Amino acid sequence: MSSRVWAALSAAVLVSTGAAWTGLTAPSARADADTGCSDVTLVFARGTFEAPGAGAVGDALTQSLTGRLGDRTLQVQPVDYPASLDFARAADGVLNARNVIQSTVARCPHTAIVLGGYSQGAAVAGYVTADAVPDGYVAPDGMTTPLAPELARHIAAVTLFGTPSPGVLGLLDHDAPPLTIGSTFVGKTVQYCADGDPICAPGGTDRAAHSAYKVNGMTDQAADFVVGKLGRADGRGRESTPVAQLAGAVNAN
Repeated sequence: MSSRVWAALSAAVLVSTGAAWTGLTAPSARADADTGCSDVTLVFARGTFEAPGAGAVGDALTQSLTGRLGDRTLQVQPVDYPASLDFARAADGVLNARNVIQSTVARCPHTAIVLGGYSQGAAVAGYVTADAVPDGYVAPDGMTTPLAPELARHIAAVTLFGTPSPGVLGLLDHDAPPLTIGSTFVGKTVQYCADGDPICAPGGTDRAAHSAYKVNGMTDQAADFVVGKLGRADGRGRESTPVAQLAGAVNAN
């Protein structure tokens, strides 16, 4: 996501944010019949090579959340981006996720948003939270950084799985900007890295660990984290207080 890539994406901002509303309602969720709005919307970016949608980890998180939300409704908005080995195109996902957040807030101001991602998708979601465009990089016209406070306050929690380490980011794209969770989001962000995962754990060599998030219990931990945040924050902008770090997770800072 070098300056040339950011600049090339300026035209993408002109795409109607209405197109972002292509997500699916979780099977057990009941969307508001009058407004079409849910109590909670999960905006999730899938991992590399996964088919369009929320991906296996996003689907597992959806199930984990659905079982914990009680009578609150849940809608899933998959981030639309290539999720290919052309990591520079991850910027497409950053733009799309921001558009989804903006359109969700505009249409459903009382909906609490959960932002998340797996692997390359975790990097996409992480970049969305950035405080500023890193030195040497140029954001496309129409994309403001950081995320406007009136939008950021609607995001109750951020859950990231298998986030690429700085070394892996450099291998994927030597022009990739550093990934730092923005200060507004630190207290409501949790990152999960399975032991031995070579994508997020320095020195990790267990490739199977990177594929295990959907079954290793970490989506359940993430759902507990999210529900804790939802108990103290909603779409009306009530700020949540930081929740203690969960076992098996590393909070970003």
